[in-house]
Amino acid sequence: MSSEHIVKSYDEELNHLNEAILKMGGLAEAQLADAIEAIAVRDPELASETMRGDVKIDALEAAVDHQAVRLLALRQPMAKDLRTIIAALKISAAIERIGDYAANVAKRAIVLSEARPVRPVHAIPRMGRLVQRMIKDVLDAYTEGDAVKAKAVWLKDADVDDLYNSLFREVLTYMMEDPRNITACTHLLFIAKNIERIGDHATNMAELVYYMVVGTPLLETRPKGDDASYTMVEPPGRTDGKGNAD
Repeated sequence: MSSEHIVKSYDEELNHLNEAILKMGGLAEAQLADAIEAIAVRDPELASETMRGDVKIDALEAAVDHQAVRLLALRQPMAKDLRTIIAALKISAAIERIGDYAANVAKRAIVLSEARPVRPVHAIPRMGRLVQRMIKDVLDAYTEGDAVKAKAVWLKDADVDDLYNSLFREVLTYMMEDPRNITACTHLLFIAKNIERIGDHATNMAELVYYMVVGTPLLETRPKGDDASYTMVEPPGRTDGKGNAD
């Protein structure tokens, strides 16, 4: 076998690995889009179909693992090729988790479709579109080997956190105004948290792409704006302890 043929075969295997990653990412992005649509139009059948799509992503992750391990064992890659294969392994795991979170969103969409409509649900599509864009952009950065685009995705994580915090406060207020909203709003909070976690995984992918291209990790502190754990919402009509209403 000539050295030229070996190199060509190796390049084809790397291309197949990259194509599998992109296919996984495309499926995960579509799964999230369908889950968000199921919430927006209150469609339990679409939500159920979206949940079943997770199986395809799991199968592709297994294929990526097999291809990556085979390349590591037989080709003994170095430098950027080694970083590319390691990044593919980690990115496929992140995409698999995105699929799981999207399936969770779809599962709760079924419950929401049966509950009374709640006003804060309007914020979910906006969060979903932002995170979908992050997934698309990080996959483009992976394909193009673009570290600048990867870092731009990394910086968007704070925007997702801001939307989540805003929704969190709105939902808590809505629950306190009318206890009948508690069930639907609880599911809404879980949905928002799942979308926020998808954003975190897209950000992790951006870090991996940046390292794959540049050869050094992003050393800056990741911009985070998630302060929901510290959020305090006062019940309506509460006083300050001196008889004065807030």
